[in-house]
Parts: sequence; C-alpha cells; structure tokens
Amino acid sequence: MTTPPLTEAERKMQFLFALRSKGVTNARVLAAMEAVDRGRFVKGIFEDRAYEDMPLPIASGQTISQPSVVGLMTQALDVQPKSKVLEVGTGSGYQAAILAKLARRVYTVDRHRALVREARALFDEMGLHNITVIVGDGSHGLPEQAPFDRIIVTAAAEDPPGPLLAQMAIGGIMVLPVGQSDAVQTLIKVTRRAEGYDYQELMPVRFVPLLEGLG
Repeated sequence: MTTPPLTEAERKMQFLFALRSKGVTNARVLAAMEAVDRGRFVKGIFEDRAYEDMPLPIASGQTISQPSVVGLMTQALDVQPKSKVLEVGTGSGYQAAILAKLARRVYTVDRHRALVREARALFDEMGLHNITVIVGDGSHGLPEQAPFDRIIVTAAAEDPPGPLLAQMAIGGIMVLPVGQSDAVQTLIKVTRRAEGYDYQELMPVRFVPLLEGLG
C-alpha cells in the first residue's frame, strides 16, 4: 500500500517542525520561512526534495543551503524591521527572500550573472520589491550603500573580509562561515562596537568557498 503524498499544510507543518527541532525558535524568522516557498527556488530533478532539510545543487556549481542553516543564520543575524541588509552570495535567492520579509531593504550580490538574472525574475514574480540584486564581487561589499546594519555571507572565507567589516554600522551584526578548507568551517557572528569587533563562534558548517572576481 502506497502512502498518499502529504498535503501542502502537512508538508509546511513538517518543514516548520524540522526547523524548530534544529533550534530555529525566533517567531519572526519562522513566520518568514513559512511565507517563502523553498520549492520556487529549487529547479529540475531536485524539486521534490525542496522541503527536506538538506542542501541541494543549483546552477553555476552553487548550492541552496539547508533550511535549518538558513534559519539559524537568519536568527543569529537578528534582523530588525528597519534594518538595511547586505547579502554576499545571492545563489538561488532563497535567503534574500526570507531577509526581505524581515528587513526594510536587502542588497544581494553574486558573481554569477545567470543566478542574478534568475533571482531577480523570481523576486519580481513574488512581489519582493525591497531587494536589489547586483552582479559583482561580494568580497568587496557595496561601499556606495554602506554602512549596513546587517551583513550575511553565504560562502566561506579564511577570515572575515576587511571591506565587509569596514561596511558594518556601529551596533551592526555580520554572520558568516570562516575556514580554510571545505571540511573545517565555523559559522561566526561579528558585532561591531564603537571600540572594535566582538567575535562569537556559533556552530560547524560547510559552505562553498568565497571567491573573488566574477563567475
């Protein structure tokens, strides 16, 4: 006897339960993740796995992060309704779409033109008009729009890039993976104070490397 496929409501409930069980407890973050359908960001043979808590391949050799990692990073970022956010690494656009539900304005940068084009079209379709998508080298940030209240990086650097640290507002937060190899990376939270930067290690992660230049 085959099990009938889950209804959308059941699938959503399972999705949110998986997030909570991994430590995503912030009500605003959960509401944003419930409102943004991950299925719209996953194409082709992996479409039916869009609601599983796993990373999946997307175009240009990149990945869409697993939902629990997206949730935990977003939670650590502590986005406020008036925040101006910079995301480095647009990828599928999933993370930016969630940030758009939480922040006043989101700027997202990616080195792959094809990904930027697809994400932009999707944001338009979804009516997410507070996101600006830019083709560029995200490791340099966006000096012309700085300072940012929040910065999130979805690719791993050896150390937090200097230009990004410089573009944080006082009281601003940056969340990013750091590590020299694919195997050993740590998610860290950087808070900028008037007198310097505070660093907090959050958890081990695995992300694609942060590369300079355009793809």
